[in-house]
Amino acid sequence: MYASIVVAIDIAQLDRGEQILKKAVALLDQGGKIALVNVVEELPSYLAIDVPTDLLGSARQEAMTKLQNLRERVGTSASIDVRTGAPAHEILAAAQAYGADLIVLASHKPDFSNYLIGATADRVVRHAKCSVLVDR
Repeated sequence: MYASIVVAIDIAQLDRGEQILKKAVALLDQGGKIALVNVVEELPSYLAIDVPTDLLGSARQEAMTKLQNLRERVGTSASIDVRTGAPAHEILAAAQAYGADLIVLASHKPDFSNYLIGATADRVVRHAKCSVLVDR
């Protein structure tokens, strides 16, 4: 069992997010803590000129709302952390900040560039300093 679990949620796949959150709850020590983490990717500056200025803020607010609803549906008291940046980097930074002993994330269907697991999951697995559970 684990005392501190970071669950990385892609709000575009909330059904998968609910599935991995339930697994994390089952693996949590009594008195342990779960942090739901979502990362909103920043747009490159050459693209940012052509999008509304509040797009990033809106995306962060949407992620917060969806994670709150997910947390209520599963019935857990997990904290919510919406970050901005590169997903793998921010998931690893969150794991370090929370002192996580487990990271749980879902893998997308792979393509040829990352055949075994998704690109973000692959980077997290390679660089994590704690255990990682990748759900397929």
